[in-house]
Amino acid sequence: MNHPSFPAASKSMKQFDQDLAEVSIRGQWQYDEMLERLIGGPKTTAVPMVWPWALVHRKLMESCEIMPESFTARRNLSFINPGLERGGTSQTLLAGMQAVKPGEVAWAHRHPISALRFVIEGDPLLYTVVEGEKLPMEANDLVLTPAWTWHDHHNESDHLGMWLDVLDVPLMLSLGQMAYEPLGETTQPIRTERRDYASERVGMVRPQWEKPVAGALPLRFPWATVKPQLDLFSQGQGSPCDDVILEYVDPMHGGSVLPTLRCCVQRLRPGFSGQRVRRTASTVYYVIEGEGTTVVGDTELHWGPRDVFVVPTWAWHEHRHRDGQEGAVLFSVSDAPLLESARLYREEPAQAGERASPPPPPLQTQPAP
Repeated sequence: MNHPSFPAASKSMKQFDQDLAEVSIRGQWQYDEMLERLIGGPKTTAVPMVWPWALVHRKLMESCEIMPESFTARRNLSFINPGLERGGTSQTLLAGMQAVKPGEVAWAHRHPISALRFVIEGDPLLYTVVEGEKLPMEANDLVLTPAWTWHDHHNESDHLGMWLDVLDVPLMLSLGQMAYEPLGETTQPIRTERRDYASERVGMVRPQWEKPVAGALPLRFPWATVKPQLDLFSQGQGSPCDDVILEYVDPMHGGSVLPTLRCCVQRLRPGFSGQRVRRTASTVYYVIEGEGTTVVGDTELHWGPRDVFVVPTWAWHEHRHRDGQEGAVLFSVSDAPLLESARLYREEPAQAGERASPPPPPLQTQPAP
């Protein structure tokens, strides 16, 4: 029924939509169909997928032949999800693998992109320089290059250096924050004294005569430190979804290592079969050791050492360790910190996200006299 104050429509809804488009306006009613499709949670066109190490390693070796020197570029092979038109491994993450030849330097640059390196083939003489601080890259070490920090990669060893890169490139693209600045020199100046490193001021102690360091920090998490902790916590109870999972934390505030990226390492003990769960975060996994299967929706992702796989946002999934093996160890990166800061992070079932309390002091567990 037409309101008496308004005349009968002189054009159809379709014609009106076209008229609005010509003046760069759109009626919200045009989104109704899309909103109905979103009932039940966020949808993504990203698909679950595995990039097997045998294939990636072969292509990396070919890239070393095709690209004799890296100079300002990076010899990186990015994992592109076929379900995403704009590219990316997930809608917010871009993962790939990079190789640096013996004697080679990947020149210094910086950008608003946050990035991390998880080392596959390392050496004490393979290192990344971040803001003038030299961070060695040995096998399974994690090295951070926070947003807008100068960084360059050096391989002074006799072996090919390789690592997993994970960056928030798709997120920066969607926010319109992409930028790039080359240093104009092969390398940045390196601090000669470790006492001048900012990263030496965020451990157990720091100089009291100085102001606390702030901002993005060059950080390295050595596997030699992380693995004993993983072994320690593997002696007790773990998560019903992820078994024994530990988060890498920023030593300054105890939160995630980067504002947009959460890094974890987890062990699936022999015979583990995880509880089915879905999360609004998307996650990229790298297999450090072991074999298993991750079921994502109706898709079974079978993985082994050095494979990379992705679990898209809000996809039901469960991890299963392959019986008869020693156990599996996975490194993972998700966009959970960003979602948590915007209060968009959710898990289902809800109790899957509940955290247990740490063990109480012994006197609290003793019965009253």
